[in-house]
Amino acid sequence: MANGEFHMAIPPTIPPLQAQHASTTVSLSAEQLACQLVSWFLSDRSYAIALSGGVDSAVVAQAAALASVPAIAITARSPSVAQRELNDAQLVIAQTGLEHVIIDTREVQDHNYQRNDARRCYFCKSQLFSAIQQRFPLHTIVTGTNLDDLSDYRPGLQAASESSVRSPLAELSITKQQVRVLAEHWQLPLADKPASPCLASRIAHGVPVTAERLAMVENAEEFLRKQGLIEFRVRLHAEDLARIEVSQDALLQLASPETRQQLTQELHALGFRYITLDLDGFRSGSLNPLFQIQSPRDL
Repeated sequence: MANGEFHMAIPPTIPPLQAQHASTTVSLSAEQLACQLVSWFLSDRSYAIALSGGVDSAVVAQAAALASVPAIAITARSPSVAQRELNDAQLVIAQTGLEHVIIDTREVQDHNYQRNDARRCYFCKSQLFSAIQQRFPLHTIVTGTNLDDLSDYRPGLQAASESSVRSPLAELSITKQQVRVLAEHWQLPLADKPASPCLASRIAHGVPVTAERLAMVENAEEFLRKQGLIEFRVRLHAEDLARIEVSQDALLQLASPETRQQLTQELHALGFRYITLDLDGFRSGSLNPLFQIQSPRDL
């Protein structure tokens, strides 16, 4: 972990030869990518796959199933995980046929997590990986971290490194775009699903994470989803202010008198005091930049 910059480098558990060989994956076909990912799994090991309900971990789960290795899929259940994510994880299980274990995690009760600083994700992942290790001590924990994730600020990667977690997509230098290619190749039900981080990622740093605020965000996003929106976020800021990010095309839709009235009524009823529409539109990780300029020692 050079200079503590764990969020910018492949975790040290990745075998160097695999990482070097992975650079050839850029021009591979879907079939070649699939073969490479399936071959990553070794028959003499047992794997515990952290199945989040997103496309990345779904692809990893499908590869493990095709490799016919001893593997189980594990999904965390807590107020920070939307029910929709649990439902999507079940869809993956129905296709892969893997054994599915749901673990109730209690990160929302952790004061380190609640205070919601830049390292919130570290405390969440540490608890998840610890829970998996306690229940399945002989299994290698595997996540859906892909190559592109390593260029973002992700303190959860430190927790993964500390628990010797493996990330086959990152180790094989498979990008998010290539993950989509694999998902379509295997006809996974989540192939077109937009990225959907945990609900706590919507709460601005410094605003305490509570089960009540997580429910506010989840229900607000469900309301927007029923309006036909696909990619969006409801960010929760101090004083329970909602900052809604949608695509540029959807700005006028939400600003129309009828929709605006329905939206404000719904979100006020959920507990939001102020409702704002972000004119910059949707952008993933918009709460991250405040902390990317700091060194890990400052966090």
